[in-house]
Amino acid sequence: MTADPPANARTQQPTPAAAPRVATPEVCPMPDSGFECDLQKRIKAAQTYAETRPGTVGIVLRDRKAGATWRNGNAADMTWTASTIKLAMVVNLLERHRAGKIKLTADDRRLMTAMLHSSDDDAADTLWKRYNGTTFNAAFGKYGMTELTAQRGYSSSFPYWGFEKCTANDLDHLINYVLDEVPAEDRAYIVGQMRDVGPEQQWGVWGPDSGTKNGWSEEDGGWVMNSVGFVGPGERYTVAIMNNLKGEGGYDEGRATDTEITRILFR
Repeated sequence: MTADPPANARTQQPTPAAAPRVATPEVCPMPDSGFECDLQKRIKAAQTYAETRPGTVGIVLRDRKAGATWRNGNAADMTWTASTIKLAMVVNLLERHRAGKIKLTADDRRLMTAMLHSSDDDAADTLWKRYNGTTFNAAFGKYGMTELTAQRGYSSSFPYWGFEKCTANDLDHLINYVLDEVPAEDRAYIVGQMRDVGPEQQWGVWGPDSGTKNGWSEEDGGWVMNSVGFVGPGERYTVAIMNNLKGEGGYDEGRATDTEITRILFR
């Protein structure tokens, strides 16, 4: 005769196997943008930050490797270019020289470097007069700066590099023209200068593995603080920022805005 099993053995049930853990899908705020998920989150954070800052801020971010572009709601705002236009001037001078239309001298090249390195206004004035401001302006549309417009009534000569307006879209087109269309030797010179700017321009897009051309001035309507450049190995990303402070802030606020936007995106 077989003995009955103990009472606890008769009632004990086997422990069910634990359900497999299912990973929660990562939520990307811009799933159709073409940007990596982490950068999508950074873009949203940069957009939110920009909306809290004085004046208006136009931003264009491009991932040249992925072929993705993001523009915020102010990217098409017409804004004083300040010294960002000096980058377009250098592109045009090198282009004309390469085509045999002008012959750049050692002094010309010194002035070009001064424009890129320290944003030298006197250098820009000299080159603008020496090589015909009207010729410069006629060429800028070729670099994608289709909205750029010279402003009348601010100087004795017209057009004048110091009184022009464009959009963040224009600056985005310009920097990508530099990286994609300018011949290799000239591109290497420009990129090298943008990576090694003086202390006057060490803000905005400038930083580790980056290069920039900045523009800042107190214009009719208040300060503008602009920054255009590239970030990452192989200049993978380009950024164009135009901050029109509209009298709600000045140099310090605008410099902080451009720098923090870049930090949020990349640092």
